[in-house]
Amino acid sequence: MSEQKILTRDVEASVVPIGTKVTLQKGETAHITQSLGGSFTVIVNGNMFRIGEKDADALGIEAKVAPAGSPTATPSGPLTQEELEKKVWEQLKTCYDPEIPVNVVDLGLIYDCHLTPIGADNYKADVKMTLTAPGCGMGPVLAQDVQNKLISLEPIDEANVELVWDPPWNQGMMTEAAKLQLGLL
Repeated sequence: MSEQKILTRDVEASVVPIGTKVTLQKGETAHITQSLGGSFTVIVNGNMFRIGEKDADALGIEAKVAPAGSPTATPSGPLTQEELEKKVWEQLKTCYDPEIPVNVVDLGLIYDCHLTPIGADNYKADVKMTLTAPGCGMGPVLAQDVQNKLISLEPIDEANVELVWDPPWNQGMMTEAAKLQLGLL
């Protein structure tokens, strides 16, 4: 995918792979190289950036509304913890590394996700995740994306994301689907 868009307004973006926040200027040409999980990886003036889903309008793209039954849709009633865990894992699969077109779950970056009840029908999610490389500057950006996606689930009131390095990530942690998608099988 490589779709060209003209930025309709100034927009905050993260430099890939270092994660530094910058402002891209209205009128600049952005080439969308990846549009997964609501965020966008773009090339502007030969540099790669990640634009969050809340700023899709700067690319002239209408923000998507979650359809009924999607992980972010409002549930029709209280969920069991088992049902919520399933929704949490579905939601985590909407988070993508900006350089790799595979979600963080299938990449093997999520080591653990634990739900703790904190009220009648409210939960706290604690996630342990890693990155493909310890020096990746996108770590805080990806962790924030995971946290935001979890908090968007109605029963989740708190989400803590901890970056861990043990065990170190390796390609063997990817699902078969991810390996197939990346041409490693």
